[in-house]
Amino acid sequence: MKKIKLFAYVIMASLTVLSCRDAVDIIQEGELTEEVALQNVSDLRGFLNGNVYGALDTTNEISLTSVFTDETGIAPSNSGWYFSEFRYILTSDNGYVAGTWGSHYRAINRVNRLLKAAERITPEAGVETQRYNSILAEARAARAFAYLQLQSYFTKDMTDDSALGVILLEGVPDLYAQIPRATNAEIYAQIESDLNFAEANLWDTDTANPLTYKKVTKTLINALRARMYTYRENYTLADQYAQAALATAPAMLGAASNTASNPYRAMWADTSQGEIIFALSRPSAGTWGEIARFWTTNTTSITGSPLLKIGMNLYALWNPDYDIRHAAFVDETSSATVKILNKYPGKGNTPLRNDIKVFRTTELHFIRAEAAAYNNDFTTAATIIHNVRMARRFMNVTIPVPVYTSQAQAYADILKERRAELAFEGHRYVDLRRLGAKAGVSIDRSPLDDGGAGLNAPLTLPIGDYRWTFPIPAAEIAGNATIVQNPNY
Repeated sequence: MKKIKLFAYVIMASLTVLSCRDAVDIIQEGELTEEVALQNVSDLRGFLNGNVYGALDTTNEISLTSVFTDETGIAPSNSGWYFSEFRYILTSDNGYVAGTWGSHYRAINRVNRLLKAAERITPEAGVETQRYNSILAEARAARAFAYLQLQSYFTKDMTDDSALGVILLEGVPDLYAQIPRATNAEIYAQIESDLNFAEANLWDTDTANPLTYKKVTKTLINALRARMYTYRENYTLADQYAQAALATAPAMLGAASNTASNPYRAMWADTSQGEIIFALSRPSAGTWGEIARFWTTNTTSITGSPLLKIGMNLYALWNPDYDIRHAAFVDETSSATVKILNKYPGKGNTPLRNDIKVFRTTELHFIRAEAAAYNNDFTTAATIIHNVRMARRFMNVTIPVPVYTSQAQAYADILKERRAELAFEGHRYVDLRRLGAKAGVSIDRSPLDDGGAGLNAPLTLPIGDYRWTFPIPAAEIAGNATIVQNPNY
C-alpha cells in the first residue's frame, strides 16, 4: 500500500504543475463548475466544509519529518521503506516533498475559487451577511495556514523578508500561467491580510454553524499569528499573540495518572478535545487516509508489521516511571530495542486513523518560553519549561527548575522539550532548522536506529546543510519557466 501511495504522489507530480494545475482547474464539457454549483451562502458553506477543510493536510510533512530527522528508526521487519529519506537523500522528485507542495496549493486554489464565487453572491442584510462574511473569514484563515506551512519548508530563510518565498497564487490562474516565486515579505503580507480579515469577520457565536476545534476559531487565528511571528523571529508579536490565544485556549492537560482514561491519553484516541486548538478531522467512516500507516502496516503493535520504530534517543526522553508521554506514545507491546509508536492508535473500527493535531495549547507555552529566551529573560523561560514538565507531564516526582545562563542553553532545553512533546506532529524538522544553530544541536540519532539493516546512515546532519530547505518539486520546475529552484538541488 505504501508503494502505491508514494507512486500516486509521483504520478501526480509528473502530470501537473502542482500550484496552478489542480485537477479542478481543467474544465471538462458538462462539468459542474463553481459558477454553477455555488449560487448562494448555503452553497458556499458546503464548499468550505467539504472542499476547503477537506483539502487541508499536513501528513506529508509529518511523515517526512519523522524519518528524515531523529524521531524514528528502521524496524527489523522493514525491507526497504523510506531508506532513502533515512539516509538524508532529499531530491526534487521526492513524493513527500511534492505532496507537501501540492496539498497546500490545492487548499489555496480551493479557497481562491470560493472567494471568486462569493463575489457573485449578494447575501441578504443581517444574519445571512454575517454568515457570508464568516465563511470568507474561515476560508482566508485556512489559506493563511496553507501559506505558512509552505513557507516553513520551502523558503531558505523564514526571517529574511527579501528572500524568495513560495508562489503567491492570486485568484484562479489560467491553466498555462507562469508564476514566479514571491518574496517572503509578499507572502507574509498575504498571511497577515487574511488573518486580519478573519479576525474581523469570523462569527464564532452562530448557533446554526458552531465552530468547534475542527474549524477556524479566533483562538486558532491568534495561534497562527503566534507561530508565524515565532518563525520570523518577531518575538514581541509572537508572545503577544501566544498570550491572546492562551486566554481562550483549552487548559494545558495535567498528568494525574497514566491510565487510559487520562485526558492526555484520551486526546490522542480522539475521545476528547483535550488541549487541542485545531485538528484536521479524519472520521472513522469514509475514505480518509490513516496517518499511522506511514509507520506501521496493520496495527500500532509489535506484531502489526511496523516499518519504523521510535528513535531510541527520543524514546529516552520519556521516563516510563513518571512521564505520561511514555504511556501515551509508546505501545505496551514494545520490546527492549523496538519501541512502537502509539500516538495515533486509531479510533472506532478504523485502526491507524486519527484526527491530525495541528495546534495545541502546549505549543503556545513553548513559544512564550522561546520569546523569553530571545529577550534574555532566562528565569521566565525556565519557569515555563519547568511547568510543562513538572505540573503537566510528570507524575509523582519532583525535579528542580532548570537554570539557563545563555541563549544557547535556553534554546537547547526548549528544543529538547519540544522534541519530547511535539514528536510525530511535524515540528522537528522546522524546529531544528530554526533554532538548531543557535542552540548548537542538530539531528540526534542513536546507532541502534538502523534496526540492524546495515544502512550506515549518518547519525546527524549539519545545520548549515542545504537539505534543511525542501527543494521546489521537479514538476513545478518542469512546468513553470519562471520558477527558481532552491540552492544545490
